[in-house]
Amino acid sequence: MQKTIYYGGDILTLRDGPLYEEAVLTEGGVIRALGSRESLCAGHPDARLCNLHGAALMPSFIDSHSHLTALAGTMGLANLDGVEGFEDIVGRIVDFKEKRGLSDTDWIICFGYDHNMLVEKAHPTRRTLDIEGLLNPVMISHRSGHMGVLNTAALQALGITAQTPDPKGGRIGREADGRTPNGYLEETAFTNLSTKIPQPGLTQQLNQLDAAQQVYLSYGITTVQDGLTKKEPWEMLKAASVKGRLLLDTVCYPDLEQYQDIAQEPEYQEYRGHLRIGGYKIFLDGSPQGRTAWLSEPYENAPDGYRGYPVHPDEAVRTFVNIALRENRQLLAHCNGDAAAQQLLDAFQAAKDEGKDPRKIRPVMIHAQTVRYDQLDRMAALGILASFFVSHVHYWGDVHLQNLGMARAGRISPARTAGEKGVVYTFHQDAPVIPPNMMDTVWCAVNRTTRSGLVLGDGERVTTLQALKAVTGNAAYQYFEEERKGTIEPGKLADFVVLDRNPLQTDPKELREIKVLKTIKEGRILFERKEDLL
Repeated sequence: MQKTIYYGGDILTLRDGPLYEEAVLTEGGVIRALGSRESLCAGHPDARLCNLHGAALMPSFIDSHSHLTALAGTMGLANLDGVEGFEDIVGRIVDFKEKRGLSDTDWIICFGYDHNMLVEKAHPTRRTLDIEGLLNPVMISHRSGHMGVLNTAALQALGITAQTPDPKGGRIGREADGRTPNGYLEETAFTNLSTKIPQPGLTQQLNQLDAAQQVYLSYGITTVQDGLTKKEPWEMLKAASVKGRLLLDTVCYPDLEQYQDIAQEPEYQEYRGHLRIGGYKIFLDGSPQGRTAWLSEPYENAPDGYRGYPVHPDEAVRTFVNIALRENRQLLAHCNGDAAAQQLLDAFQAAKDEGKDPRKIRPVMIHAQTVRYDQLDRMAALGILASFFVSHVHYWGDVHLQNLGMARAGRISPARTAGEKGVVYTFHQDAPVIPPNMMDTVWCAVNRTTRSGLVLGDGERVTTLQALKAVTGNAAYQYFEEERKGTIEPGKLADFVVLDRNPLQTDPKELREIKVLKTIKEGRILFERKEDLL
C-alpha cells in the first residue's frame, strides 16, 4: 500500500495534545504516525513525499446537518438565488423553460427565494406565478425549505382546492374569501409535496448526486448528512452505494413518523459503500425567519400574541423519543423555537424519569436557534447535543432583530454559553439552505456580524479554535465516530483538508476568505483547486 508523508506546512492536529506536528505519515487510507519529517522519512524511505508548500493541513470538515439528496435535487431546478423581487422570479421561470426546452406539461420547480430579501417583503402568490402564455405547473421553494408557492396549474395538478383542509403542522394560504388557496403553502402543507411531484429518472438523479458531492468536497467536507431521508432518495442513495458512486461518508436519518422501515435495513447499520443509517429525524416546529418557529413568547409586533406553532402534540414527541431509546437509535430533532426545545427536553426528561438513559443515543437538537440559557443547563444534564445553524447570525440576523427583538436575537445560536455549560455543540449550514461553506461558518461563529454590519451577541462569539473543533472533532463525536475522525492522530482515517493559510494565524475578519486547496478522503485526493495545485 502506498505510503505518503505530508510536510512543509502547518499541520493542525486539533487533538487535545500537541496542536501542531511537523509531518504526518499515512498508509492505506489511515494515519500511521506523526513526527518530524526526518524521522518519518528515515523509518519509511519508500513513502511518497507531499510538500504542502506552506499551506495548512488539518482534519477534513464534517457536516453535522444538511440534506445531501435535497441539494442534489436542486441541481435540476431553476435557481432563484439573489432574486430581488417578483419580476425577477417570473423572469427566471420563463428563462428556465426556454433554456431547458421544456414542454407545456413539464413541471417547473425553482429553489432559493427569500421573501425577507425581496423588495415586496412578502411571499408571491399563485397570481404572481400565473404567467401569461405559460401553461406549466410551477412550484417555487423558499430558501429555508419550509414553505413555497404554487401557481394555479400546480394547485390543480395536486388537487389542492378550497375544500382541502390545512394539514397537521402546516397551513394553506387563502385568498380574501378565506377558502380559495392563494398558492402559498407552509410547513407540512409544503414539505409533504415531494412525493406527489414527478421525479427525474435514476440516471439523472445519480448525475445530480455526483454534482452535489463535488459541492461538499469543494468546501473540504468528507462526511455528509442526509437529514430527512425519504423512500425514493433512500433508494437512490443505495444505488449510488452499490455502484461505487458515493465518495463521501453519508449518514442518513429517516423520517421517524413515516419511514421507520428504512432504519431497519440490516445492510446499512454500518458503512456499506460509504452509506449508513445514523438514526431518526423528527420536526418539532418551523423557521424563525419565516415566523413559523414555535416560541414561548410572541414574535415582535405579532397580532393576537402569535408565537408560531408545533408540528406534533406532546404525547407524539414522547412516543418518538421512546422509540429511539428502545431501538438504541440516535434522534435528531429540528427545534428552532424555545417552545419546541422545551417540548423535546420534557420528553427526554420523562424518559429519564422512567429509568431510560438519553445519553446513550446522543440526541441532537438541530438548529437550536432560540434555545434559552436555562434550557442549555437541561441539555447538558440530559446529554443532548446542540447543532447550531450559526450562520443565521449573519444571513438572517437583521431579520431576527425584527422578528425577535434584540434580547432574543442576540442569543440565537448561543455557542459560547453552550460550551461553558458543558453542551457539546457543532455547526452546520443546512444545505441547500445555504452552501456548505465551512470556513464561512467558522467566520460567522467567530465574528457574529449581520449583513448590515451589526455585531449580534458579542458574548456568544467563540474562538477560531473552538469553531474549528465544532466542525471536526465535535462533529465526529456527534456521529459516534470520534475514534475514526475529527483529529489527526495515528489510527484515524486520512481524511484531510488543505487550506491556503492557517486559520489560527489569520485575522478573524478574514477567515471566510481562506480557500480550500485540496480535500482528501482516506488518502485519495477527491478535490483539488486547479489554480492552486500543490
